[in-house]
Amino acid sequence: MDHLDEQQVREAVAATPWEVRDGRLVLVVRRGDFAEAMAFVNAVADVAERRNHHPDIAIHWNEVTLTQWSHSAGGVTAADVDLAREIADLV
Repeated sequence: MDHLDEQQVREAVAATPWEVRDGRLVLVVRRGDFAEAMAFVNAVADVAERRNHHPDIAIHWNEVTLTQWSHSAGGVTAADVDLAREIADLV
């Protein structure tokens, strides 16, 4: 699977809360507390498992940072964008 160029990625996620950083999609979500942050992570996990495409997840108490790109393609692919859009619906 080929990766998209940076302009294509920016256009693809322009209407979402995702940012493009260092050639990757990044989303930072804050919740009221740790339990709410974990509930969000679990919802993301359900989407990721269904798609068999998984973001990197960092959890810091009430803040969740998702980073999405395809390691094998060396950048953001259409599958990454599709996943990012679906996760954006959870925010």
